[in-house]
Amino acid sequence: MTTVWWIVLIIVALLAGVALGFFIARQYMMKYLKDNPPINEDMLRMMMMQMGQKPSQKKINQMMTQMNKVSDKKDKKSKK
Repeated sequence: MTTVWWIVLIIVALLAGVALGFFIARQYMMKYLKDNPPINEDMLRMMMMQMGQKPSQKKINQMMTQMNKVSDKKDKKSKK
C-alpha cells in the first residue's frame, strides 16, 4: 500500500510542476513581449523602405498607433 501512495504522490507532484511551469513561462513571455515589443518605429521604417515606400513620420505614427490598439484589444480579451 505504501508503494501505491508514493506513485500517486509522484504523479501529482509531476502534474503540479508542469502546470506551475507552464503558467510561470507564460507570464514571463507576456511581460517580455510587453517590455520589448517585436516591432518598433525603426523596424517599421526599414520595412517600408524595403517595400519601396518613403515613410513619413505621420504614416509611421499611424501604423504604430494602430498596432498598439490591436495589441491592447488582445490584452483586454485575454484578461477576461
